[in-house]
Amino acid sequence: MPEINHSPQTLVTLNAALQRSAALSLFGLFFLCVLWEIWLAPLKPGGTLLFLKALPLAFAMRGVLRGSLYTIQWASMLVLLYLMEGVVRVMSDPPGPSIVLAWVEIALATVFFFCSIFYVRPAKRVAKALQKAETLKQKAVKLNQ
Repeated sequence: MPEINHSPQTLVTLNAALQRSAALSLFGLFFLCVLWEIWLAPLKPGGTLLFLKALPLAFAMRGVLRGSLYTIQWASMLVLLYLMEGVVRVMSDPPGPSIVLAWVEIALATVFFFCSIFYVRPAKRVAKALQKAETLKQKAVKLNQ
């Protein structure tokens, strides 16, 4: 009997709304970071190179748009850095537009994180079940030998 290698993504239906929400929040976070540091509330007048902080988000965009489980998983960890930056800037920046932008950054990062976690969750459950079934199958084969 031939082995069939099922990927978790082919055995479950993933929530497209969560994937679209994750993609929109990722794009929003990217553009917020760029606009914030160039035009909206840069640290120095005229902007700084701090807008380059958005570059890591650009690497995740294609995979998130395609619904790649691997990309969405690592991007969910990456976005926690932006969540932390938002929290630090809310607490440390002087009063002004920067604090409002930091709250928007916190919101976008949180939306992306939860959408990505709930998007990947069903596939992870299936993968775990497949792994457990394979382990039981291997044990049964050993017992029959």
